[in-house]
Amino acid sequence: MDLSYILNELGEDRATYFNAVAPPIIQSSNFACRTVAEMRFMLQHEAEVHFYSRGNNPTVSMLEQKVAALEGTEHAIAFGSGIAAVAAAVLSQVKAGDHVVCIKKPYTWTNKLMRYFLPRFGVEVTMVDGTDARNFDLASKENTVLYYLESPNSFTFELQDIARVTSYAKGRNICTIIDNSFASPLFQNPAAMGVDLVVHSATKYIGGHSDAMGGIVCGTRERINRIFEAEFMTLGAVLSPHDAWLLLRGLRTLPLRMERVAKTTRQVVAYLQQRDEVAEIIWPFLPEHPQYYLAKKQMRNNTGQFTIRLAAESLEEVERFCDSLQHFLMAASWGGYESLIFPVAASYRDGNFRSSMPFTLIRFYIGLEDPEYLIKDLEQAFTKMKR
Repeated sequence: MDLSYILNELGEDRATYFNAVAPPIIQSSNFACRTVAEMRFMLQHEAEVHFYSRGNNPTVSMLEQKVAALEGTEHAIAFGSGIAAVAAAVLSQVKAGDHVVCIKKPYTWTNKLMRYFLPRFGVEVTMVDGTDARNFDLASKENTVLYYLESPNSFTFELQDIARVTSYAKGRNICTIIDNSFASPLFQNPAAMGVDLVVHSATKYIGGHSDAMGGIVCGTRERINRIFEAEFMTLGAVLSPHDAWLLLRGLRTLPLRMERVAKTTRQVVAYLQQRDEVAEIIWPFLPEHPQYYLAKKQMRNNTGQFTIRLAAESLEEVERFCDSLQHFLMAASWGGYESLIFPVAASYRDGNFRSSMPFTLIRFYIGLEDPEYLIKDLEQAFTKMKR
């Protein structure tokens, strides 16, 4: 399916809304039926029709169709946040007595789901080093029902060999779920490598404007409808029509934004490689990265996230560098128009350092600014770091 068609036309029946170029926000909680027979049909096929917006809404459905097509899957379902999508996807596959194999160091709230939430309900979770695909197979048990991947992961960007992990999973009849937010559906398509459910935080690249929250789960129609009829309808973490409309707007420019972000990131990384103040750059698209060839194999291009390790001897030096940056916002998340930093040093409070990672690590996200603008900002901050 052509990319331009997906982004600009798929799911948009303009004749039904006055031939408006932009789709409307269908801000209705309810959809009326003309006969008892029609209502009976609606109740029996709620996963496929517009009956009540806690289930399906026309504006939300447009978004779901487009993201499913971008990921090359049959269907998708949208949620109010990325972690809502992750949680629903995981819960749809497990019950008490089951076992899950998950990568080490996933996204913070995924980590809490795996380490604290699932065990409360009798689900055992084993965390493994996903850089060696064999670890998934070695950690598997007779009651293993799920492999959870995040490639690359959220802060130090370890990759998993997706095709190898899914081959182990299929040999054992184990479901696979991956968080594909880092790469976006433009630069990596895990379903083509055998993954069963692909999850996105639509808040990130899909939205692209830092003004809407959302999550998406993509998969076969059968798997998505099962999630709809259980976790989605029961837990109610729905995406609002207005936020769906904002995410649709973001999709229009996704290719342009991703190419811009990729190019500027390469320029900023090249600059940082020359700085003595930078002890290490953690980025899978550097040739010296141990998983460089896997990144090139699985992903069509780099994105905007990387982490640096400052050559700093004290927390104060790290703070001076971060506090001196004028054009990088210090904030969570990524994927919008603005460039960001997230310093591990922010975890230092009350006299204790509450992170397993070194305080010298800073995660960067490169947005849509001119590269020279960002490089000048980095340069002036480095001059203040040692003072």
